[in-house]
Amino acid sequence: MDIIDRVLNELGKGNPLLRSKKLACEGSRRFPGNAAILKRYHAEVRSGSRVENAAIERALVLNKVRSESGVVTITVMTKPFPCPGRCIYCPTEKNVPKSYLSNEPPVLRALHTKYDAYGQFLYRLKALKNTGHRSGKIELIIKGGTWSSYPREYQESFIQRCLDAANESTSDSLKAAQTLNESAHHRVVGLTIETRPDSVSPGEIQQLRTLGVTRVELGVQSLDDTVLKASIRDHDVAGVRSATRLLKDAGFKVAFHMMPNSPGADPKSDLESLRRLYDDPDFRPDGLKIYPCVVVDSAPLYTLWKKGEYRSYEDQALIDLLVEAKKHVPRYTRLERVIRDVPAPDVQSGCATSNLRERVLEKLKEEGFSCRCIRCRQIRDSGAGQFNFFKEEFDASGAREFFLSFEDASRNRLAAFLRLRISADRADVRELHTYGWQLPVEPGTANDTSGQHRGYGQRLLKAAEDLAFERFGCHTVRVISGVGARGYYRKLGYRLEESYMVKERSGAKHPPL
Repeated sequence: MDIIDRVLNELGKGNPLLRSKKLACEGSRRFPGNAAILKRYHAEVRSGSRVENAAIERALVLNKVRSESGVVTITVMTKPFPCPGRCIYCPTEKNVPKSYLSNEPPVLRALHTKYDAYGQFLYRLKALKNTGHRSGKIELIIKGGTWSSYPREYQESFIQRCLDAANESTSDSLKAAQTLNESAHHRVVGLTIETRPDSVSPGEIQQLRTLGVTRVELGVQSLDDTVLKASIRDHDVAGVRSATRLLKDAGFKVAFHMMPNSPGADPKSDLESLRRLYDDPDFRPDGLKIYPCVVVDSAPLYTLWKKGEYRSYEDQALIDLLVEAKKHVPRYTRLERVIRDVPAPDVQSGCATSNLRERVLEKLKEEGFSCRCIRCRQIRDSGAGQFNFFKEEFDASGAREFFLSFEDASRNRLAAFLRLRISADRADVRELHTYGWQLPVEPGTANDTSGQHRGYGQRLLKAAEDLAFERFGCHTVRVISGVGARGYYRKLGYRLEESYMVKERSGAKHPPL
């Protein structure tokens, strides 16, 4: 028996990783790496010489953060198509979707597979497995140019091939691939695309639902029409307002991309835009990504910068701005990013600080504040502790919104949440999410490593139904479910109608959706 086998045996007994290595190596400091141990473990499971062991997998997983949100993300990229936008800060490189750079990791993977959806998905799936992550629950994120400007035939084919990779089979149609994914080993429980506010229309929304999209990231950039005009965005704030309402009324989760330091902006106007996101009920996005503007040589802005007609903020001014912005982010928003990972060699002007988020959080703490966003509060390694039910209620985009959650008493640890939207006599569950280390799709025994399989989701859904049926007299509750999560809702009394999971109030006639 070699050292790796001895390590695996010790891990199987419940010994911590470091102790297992020390026992196996009998005092030697030459410990085997986690990747090598994982590779052996997977090989022995495949051959039948070792039984699957969750404790071993949990101990050996690399980059644990990838699956501590209860799902893993797989990002794929579409091939380049002409973009309707004329934004002066967007990179424009040959054979790369507009706004992306050829040396960014997702683009490198896409180029390696010649933008093949199936190949990109399998590549990421294999990487997750090789680093010890479960991949039963996947959020598929599609990046590229403006999704809504791509031919519909290409959109359907691209998503079908992603689902084929998840299903480990080939389907005759997108609908067939979606149906197969309902019970596949790798289930796509969320699907995200990126588009522009001026591309959102009732017809586009119908197409997105046919595709199975559940979350839309809008390139908003600023809530100041002067700044939008200076950047040649070709849409205005009124367009953002309209798109946000249309998407939320259809049940989508909505995230905004905001770009401080855009041409025509200054720290004061940027702060006003970032505050307005939540002060104005016409916006109030569910998610937020902040991408401070940087100058790259393939963008028209580069020429203005060279002429001295554009100037980037100093890093400290940007940090001060982001600190103030973070103070206004509410508990119901997930602040995903405060900087875009543009490779440093490409940044001709602007912030290239890789740890900008950490510096912002440090200054926020120095000033006596802490970030309340979902990302900063979600449980990660441990699901242990007491979590209580909370309800927040607010107006957003012409309807009543509820953020229902299970959090600890201090509200610093978030285990699960649900977004409910009440409009007229219909209720939309726009998101239901339980955090913690990802457990298998099929319910099993809960443990302190995760918040999953503890009944939080069912209890939140029951609370949402009670609000909809009893307080507001709604006829139906409609869930914008990822195709891979449909089975979960079926078990709770929901049925598939068009592209939504629907439950009727007892004794009520179901009106058309």
